[in-house]
Amino acid sequence: MMPLSMASSGEKVVIKQINGKDETKRFLENLGFVTGGYVVIISEMCGNIIVNVKDTRVAISKSMASRIMVN
Repeated sequence: MMPLSMASSGEKVVIKQINGKDETKRFLENLGFVTGGYVVIISEMCGNIIVNVKDTRVAISKSMASRIMVN
């Protein structure tokens, strides 16, 4: 397992767990980051990571991405 922030561009990964406070987990779940879901890294710019989750492009900060553990 590794944090989402360590995944490479174009890589398709599976979310294994989300770390952090309950409000952080809820925020990420509302964006579509749920355990067992797939995420594709699109690109990284200005400290943000752009991902494709549930057919939607979402930009999250690197610190937020480091709370999402993927495989």
